[in-house]
Amino acid sequence: MSLPPLTTWSEIHRRLPLIFPEGSPNREHSIWEIAAKTIFVMQYVGAVEGRERWIRPDQVTRMTDTQAAQTTDTVREQWAKDSMKPSKTDIPGRWYAVNTRESIRDDTIRYALIANGAVLDKPGVAVTSPAGRYALQSDFADLLDPALSEAVLKAKIDAWQKKYLNAGALARIAIVRRGAAAGGDHQLVTFSNGETRRMSTGPSSDISKAVIEVFAPTFLDKPGVITLSESGNKVVARDDELAKAIGLTIPAEKSLPDIVLVDLGPIHPLLVFVEVVHTDGPVNEARKTALLKLADKAGFAPVNVAFVTAFLDRGSATFRKTVGTLAWGSYAWFASEPERLIQFSEKVKRIEDSSQ
Repeated sequence: MSLPPLTTWSEIHRRLPLIFPEGSPNREHSIWEIAAKTIFVMQYVGAVEGRERWIRPDQVTRMTDTQAAQTTDTVREQWAKDSMKPSKTDIPGRWYAVNTRESIRDDTIRYALIANGAVLDKPGVAVTSPAGRYALQSDFADLLDPALSEAVLKAKIDAWQKKYLNAGALARIAIVRRGAAAGGDHQLVTFSNGETRRMSTGPSSDISKAVIEVFAPTFLDKPGVITLSESGNKVVARDDELAKAIGLTIPAEKSLPDIVLVDLGPIHPLLVFVEVVHTDGPVNEARKTALLKLADKAGFAPVNVAFVTAFLDRGSATFRKTVGTLAWGSYAWFASEPERLIQFSEKVKRIEDSSQ
């Protein structure tokens, strides 16, 4: 059986973000260079579903640019055999150090490529076995064909995503894509009371719209919008009557967050400060302290105040950049996973049994 057509690892690297777009689970480790080179090695030795050929992670570490450039079937077959043999000989120009094989196995193969349906794990192979156990899923391997035109590649990628990505992943991707594709000069935001406001289009506005229309009715009993602002501190909505009804004086200052919500369901209303983050500006400790002072002036005790940082997606670079600064006692919410909420709890008495 002849080996599959070979695509350069750099071309694989170019295609991976198309196959796993923004919103895909474990996207970072599915599209980085290590993933592309791991996939290249599988293709190089013919480790594709149905061919009964499998690789070990350490074979990825043994590949070199010089070897990758040798593309005849004879050379590829010989390397496939040689790279499986135990060897302590140094390999000049090897792609990765020997001790990176565990990271390749876990971060890239198990938790990214296998989780996203791109790679298969051979059943019945013990973890300690020296045998190969990983291969490309056949339909995924078809997406790497170097002869595909851009139009055909796009059509094949769309079909593969619909067939192999789970419903949750597809929903996240759709939400992120919809936000990125939003056009026009403005969009309408519908409040809980049925009123509408116009906001300029843009990533931050997309998240703000999701906070008002999705987050608020999902997590608050009787939500109300006190203020809604756009980038640059332009106030889109300001409900002084609602603020007055709950005893809140809205200061005419720039310290207000992007959105101030109130939950009128509890006996004592819950004040919810929301920062919308597309690039920066989460609820960090300093921001939380400043907002608590605002709430205190209005007669809201800390127990009646909540802090939320809203992002577009959990897999975004923005969340990874800012998660380490989010304040304890605050929440993170993602428009692409609207029914989930991350709590950065300040005090936990015990870890609850997750099976209950």
